[in-house]
Amino acid sequence: MLKSKDTPEQYDMSDTLTEEEQVIPGSDNAAKDEPRRRWLRWLVMAIVPLALIAGGGYIWLTSGRSVSTDNAYVQQDRVSVSAEVGGRIIEANVGSDDIVKKGDILFRIDPEPFKISLAQANAAIAAAEVQVEALRTTAAGSGVDIAAAREDIAFAQATYERQRALMQRGFTTKADFEAAQHAVEQARERLRQAQADSAEAKSLAANARSMPGENPAIAAAKVQREQAQLNLSRTTVRAPTSGRVAQAERLQVGQMMVSGLPALTIVADEKTWVEANFKETDLANMKIGQPAELTFDAYPDIRLKGHVQSIGAGTGSEFSVLPAQNATGNWVKVTQRVPVRIAIDDKSPRPLIAGLSSEVTVDIRSRDQ
Repeated sequence: MLKSKDTPEQYDMSDTLTEEEQVIPGSDNAAKDEPRRRWLRWLVMAIVPLALIAGGGYIWLTSGRSVSTDNAYVQQDRVSVSAEVGGRIIEANVGSDDIVKKGDILFRIDPEPFKISLAQANAAIAAAEVQVEALRTTAAGSGVDIAAAREDIAFAQATYERQRALMQRGFTTKADFEAAQHAVEQARERLRQAQADSAEAKSLAANARSMPGENPAIAAAKVQREQAQLNLSRTTVRAPTSGRVAQAERLQVGQMMVSGLPALTIVADEKTWVEANFKETDLANMKIGQPAELTFDAYPDIRLKGHVQSIGAGTGSEFSVLPAQNATGNWVKVTQRVPVRIAIDDKSPRPLIAGLSSEVTVDIRSRDQ
């Protein structure tokens, strides 16, 4: 078929191809690219085993240098505050999550019943002092009773002598003589009674001074007053330590507080540590003082340094409410965990809350500590 003169020439696609696209198999360009491609294939084939060898070498070099566990939790001292006396709450100054300092007033109990007890103790002291004074007066008056009894004996004895002389002469009756004799005996009995009363009064008066300048009855009354004053002071409950208040829901004005019943809890955040429960198989080379690194689930970006402060005296199962009974036919060996206390050396930029989950890694290379 003949082409028309007006038809444009056919477009040559070879003009737009690059040099590499124009490579023809068996040409000189293909021969030049073959070594480079072969080298790339060998490089790719070598990268994978080299990476495996490097990873295995790193694991082999670093294995056994540390032990770690995620069974670890932040711990803080907790003080349970309760009232030492019972009564109605008339003032509550704190609530949950409040920050308190040592000595701050937490709540007050109605003091009126204890003021009455204090007044009763003061009255008991006064009564004891009156009793002591009465004993001293009785001891002083006992000598008068003895003197009077001796006078009665002398008079009765004189009467008896006269009656006996008259009886010998026959000028009196036998009844009068026996009456005079009986009067002498009665007078002697009154003397003995007066002497006994005097001895008792002197003994009581001496016991009144058995303590240094104080009578036992007065001392007992004063102890009662001190107890009343102590109970009155206990109606104002203060914070025994600084920290954050928790579990203060029971602290309500008007509620009756029972002595010894916890009213709230203070978490002492000044002392914070981590209790890590390591497997017993991880303790072979662990020693007190070895460095540790801590991370927290709540703060993923925080890493704190610490050290092993102490290793627990027993496994967790030994101190559980229901210890395992291994002396049975259904025994199954279970790897035990031992609580390890990790002291925190760094200051955390975020507050560490009691109970937060943590992950602890202990460097056990330091084996000479």
